Amino acid sequence: MESGAGKHWTEEEVKALLSVWSEKSIRKQLQGTLRNKGIFIYIAKRLQELGVCRDWKQCRAKYKNLKYEYRTVKYAHNSGDVTKTMKFFHDLDAILRYEPVTQLAAEENCRCSATETQPNTSPTAERTQ
Repeated sequence: MESGAGKHWTEEEVKALLSVWSEKSIRKQLQGTLRNKGIFIYIAKRLQELGVCRDWKQCRAKYKNLKYEYRTVKYAHNSGDVTKTMKFFHDLDAILRYEPVTQLAAEENCRCSATETQPNTSPTAERTQ
C-alpha cells in the first residue's frame, strides 16, 4: 500500500473524499452522528473504488481537519477578514452550507480553548442543531 499514516493527501485524493462526502446520504449520516466509525469505513471503501487507498482513520482525520479549517476560514470571513483562505473552501462551503456554522463558531468563541479542538462533540452543540 502506497499511502501510509504520514503520507500527505494529494489534491486528487481530497477531491475524491469531497465527492463522496458531498453525497446527500453521507452528509446526513455525518451531521447527526458522533460515533461514526462505520460511516468512515464505508467512505474508505468508496474511496478505494475510486483508486484512493486510505483507511477509515485517515479518512476521519482528513474530514475533521478539512472541517476545522473550513470553519476557521468561514469565521474569519464573517468577521471581515477575507485574507484567510483555503484550497477547497468553495467545495466545502457547498457541502457544509446547511450546517449552522456561524452559530457553532460563535459558541466556540465563548468557550475555553480546550473545547475548541473538538468543536462538534459538545452535547449542547448537538441539541442546538
